Amino acid sequence: MTTAEGAGKREWPAILTWRSQDLSRIESARVQLSGNRIRAHGRIVAAATAANPAFSASYDLVTDDTGATNRLSLNVSVAERDRQVSLARDEENMWLITDHEGESREAFDGALDVDVVFSPFFNALPIRRTGLHRTAESLRVQVAYVYLPELTISPATIAYTSFGGEGIRLNSPVADTTIVVDDDGFIVDYPGLAERI
Repeated sequence: MTTAEGAGKREWPAILTWRSQDLSRIESARVQLSGNRIRAHGRIVAAATAANPAFSASYDLVTDDTGATNRLSLNVSVAERDRQVSLARDEENMWLITDHEGESREAFDGALDVDVVFSPFFNALPIRRTGLHRTAESLRVQVAYVYLPELTISPATIAYTSFGGEGIRLNSPVADTTIVVDDDGFIVDYPGLAERI
């Protein structure tokens, strides 16, 4: 099903929290909504696994009135270092990236959204922007895809297929699964990644 059992409209602002199924990560975000505009401040804390070192990542996100990402700032800490990156989309849909190496401009194949690996929160951006949580349809969206804890960014395509009440099929660089969202388009269950608590 698309929406969580018994999940109705919630009051905003709200704190949304997810934990990974293997209990190695937790994410919590304070989310403010105003129409399609989203402002969020969140943190991902991850224990060391065979694939990744322990890390902590905090983010600040602001979208425009359509729900497209305006700016994202990320701070990532691992035992050896702290790093920051900032992405800002201009009126020509070009992205200004500022990090420890300086500034660069990228098109990211026309991306309007940012996605962050390990984060169920960021999938809500294209779902809400396109209204996919309210209709049965298929779409492919370009995103600026941020890998943690490395803080590398590359263009990626994510395919979504909404079944109108039976979940949303998602195919991304790291997953092929069916997710469940609430009435507001935020992830409730992302098999293999995390569930909301």
